[in-house]
Amino acid sequence: MASTVVKYVLQSIKEKGLRSFYRELKDEGFVKCLSDGNLLQTKIHNLKGNLVGIDKFGNKYYENRNLQSGRHRWVEYAEKSRYNASQVPAEWHGWLHLLMLKPKRYGLEHKENFSGEGEELIYHSKGHALNKGQRDWTRYQPWEPTKP
Repeated sequence: MASTVVKYVLQSIKEKGLRSFYRELKDEGFVKCLSDGNLLQTKIHNLKGNLVGIDKFGNKYYENRNLQSGRHRWVEYAEKSRYNASQVPAEWHGWLHLLMLKPKRYGLEHKENFSGEGEELIYHSKGHALNKGQRDWTRYQPWEPTKP
């Protein structure tokens, strides 16, 4: 894998020149991702794929038909620090999973699911320790069985 990346880098420098290659690295986010290993791994993985499209949220979709079916399509999220699968619109979700969904199938605009984000949006039951309106359980005594 490392040899493939080195070959790609040398070939790109030869074709584009060092300045153009560095500018492209910077524009694609490689320079920023050097400190984040997961993001760097994603960027290196994307070198093997062909950019198919970009959705309205800025997510990039890649495909490599030489890989195993089911693993040959992937997404690079626009929001690198916080991402989840609900950021993928329905038409791209269908493309990722080899489904033929029509865009705007339900006539509604796609919205990201924020149910798991932020303390104010997370539901906590009445007895939960993080619930601000938590019940006062101190007045209840635990049940103890009588000894025969």
